[in-house]
Amino acid sequence: MTVIKTVQANGLTFGYLEAGSGPLALCLHGFPDSAHTWRHLLPVLADAGYHAVAPFMRGYAPTDVPEDGAYQTGALAADAGALHEAFGGSGDAVLIGHDWGAAAVYAAAAQAPGRWRRAVALAVPPLSAMVSSFFDYAQLKRSFYIFLFQTALAETAVAAEDMAFLDGLWADWSPGYDAARDLKHVKDCLRAPENLAAAIGYYRAMLDPSLHVETYAAEQEASQRLGERPILYVHGGADGCLDARLARGIEQHLPPGSRSEIVSGAGHFLHLQNSAVVNRLILDWLTADQGGAERGTNSGRTSGEPG
Repeated sequence: MTVIKTVQANGLTFGYLEAGSGPLALCLHGFPDSAHTWRHLLPVLADAGYHAVAPFMRGYAPTDVPEDGAYQTGALAADAGALHEAFGGSGDAVLIGHDWGAAAVYAAAAQAPGRWRRAVALAVPPLSAMVSSFFDYAQLKRSFYIFLFQTALAETAVAAEDMAFLDGLWADWSPGYDAARDLKHVKDCLRAPENLAAAIGYYRAMLDPSLHVETYAAEQEASQRLGERPILYVHGGADGCLDARLARGIEQHLPPGSRSEIVSGAGHFLHLQNSAVVNRLILDWLTADQGGAERGTNSGRTSGEPG
């Protein structure tokens, strides 16, 4: 049985999963997901000599729902920094995020680069890379849920029929992947009304700056800034949430020394659907600046198998 532990950070009690010992490797999940999404990567990171930690993000049970209702990207970045401190992280720590976790990676790495040696972002490009293509008609259809989540109907719609809405998102976003195990975990996280409202709150804060809490102003500003820590960006070639075309030319929106990869045939949850490929890409990236290995930019290579 997987053991969920708890830690205090940024005024919240975070539930988390962990494996291994060594430099911190903090793994942040997205929506609609949970810390269990990293079940394939955590042991791989542990075997590579990392203390791999996957927290349940703010508002996702068993992590606390924040009393201040802060769900902006800056708050997620502040959580990452606080978790770094709580686990005694040093400058050798690495940061990995998927979906909303990716947004937190960009902001946290830019706001406090001294904490993180390298970073990895999956499935959601920096906002600056998406501005033009996001308003393509086909992409707007894919993104219907974002606009639904701005309404008072959102919680009712998602909660209906044992959260069948989430089943539909997973089926659309990673076609062909059996998500039964993952859906059970995320439904456990979001079944309570306050937790579901929290997860939807991320999207409300995304489009409504009036919901931003001033406490996280510095981290929020950093979310709009190009950082200095190299980032590996990985996107699924068959992503049904954000079309892979949004990742074209992404290197100009990432710090110097970054690179990008498209994983052929993988959907939005690429780290689950094609875990062997994605894990290898991540491990290779994290060790690329060690032992004299060459660093540089890769212009959107497509990977079916790691190479």
